[in-house]
Amino acid sequence: MDLAEELKAELEIPTAFTIPIGDGIAINQTVVITWCIIAFLFVFFLVITRGFVTQNPGKRQALVESFVVWMQDIIGSNMSEKGKKYVPFLCSILVFLGVSNTIGIFGIAPPTKDLRTTVALALISIVLVQVAGIREKKVGGWLKSFAHPIKVMLPMNILELFIKPLSLCMRLFGNIFAAYVIMELVKMVVPVVLPAALCLYFDIFDGLLQAYVFVFLTSLYINEAIE
Repeated sequence: MDLAEELKAELEIPTAFTIPIGDGIAINQTVVITWCIIAFLFVFFLVITRGFVTQNPGKRQALVESFVVWMQDIIGSNMSEKGKKYVPFLCSILVFLGVSNTIGIFGIAPPTKDLRTTVALALISIVLVQVAGIREKKVGGWLKSFAHPIKVMLPMNILELFIKPLSLCMRLFGNIFAAYVIMELVKMVVPVVLPAALCLYFDIFDGLLQAYVFVFLTSLYINEAIE
């Protein structure tokens, strides 16, 4: 199998199981892994936040609260006062992407290497951006913003509605898929020492970096929409 065939094989997402309804509803591997990540995060945060109190918190609660405040500070530093209300959503996306992008260290295919996942995430973010703009400016002000700063910019501003989600999804997909393919090829050529070293960069550092970049760009788009 040559490199082109290997890359094509990596793009093909296998079916995990089929729901026996009608002609059968195929559930692919990406969906199953995504469900597992969501279930894991739900149970994990349910467990670590159990027993939290408003006074005299224990070490576990103090540690969790410090982490949450740290995340909110990182994301909130990019937001205006009007945009602070969207920080919890952005923190949730950051955690989900952080886990999804780095799950490759356990030998599991990251769901974000599936273009459909990144498209869905990008569409969610862009819809949030437009909703934020409508909530802040009302429908009339939101429509007028497409002609800002001058009316001749109307076509370009409308085109941005398609460019922004495209750039978000392709940047995330391209980086995660490229890292996944590189790691698989390295494992084929040098299966022992080098993959472990590169894993620290491609599976961990680059995965967390791409999660932050996605959230950072979304926060900038929100600021732009509500100003």
